[in-house]
Amino acid sequence: QVQLVESGGGLVQAGGSLNLSCATAGRPFSAQYMGWFRQAPGKEREFVSAIRANDDATYYSDSVKGRFTISRDRAESPIHHKLWLRMTSLKPDDTAVYYCAGRRFGFINTYYQADTYDYWGQGTQVTVSS
Repeated sequence: QVQLVESGGGLVQAGGSLNLSCATAGRPFSAQYMGWFRQAPGKEREFVSAIRANDDATYYSDSVKGRFTISRDRAESPIHHKLWLRMTSLKPDDTAVYYCAGRRFGFINTYYQADTYDYWGQGTQVTVSS
């Protein structure tokens, strides 16, 4: 069984920073993309950022571009993954449960679609106070 385990969430004031991390455990898998999504109360899950495993190309939603940075541990093997999300200049609108996700394969331009991801973490709460 594949497991993704997130950590690093918490409470921060607006303008502050947080670092989220995600590590895979259990059955290994070869990833095409690793990504971060978030879900605020009463809203649908939305794309935050993704990184393509073969060349580390990165992608961001417009709402976080310039403030968040996704990265991964390139020393890890292709079948074990460690992922980070550096979040700066946080805003109250960033408050959500943040999920790490892994995708084995799919059309390359669909990295932002949650339903194309195969594996999900349990989520970590990020709360930004005003």
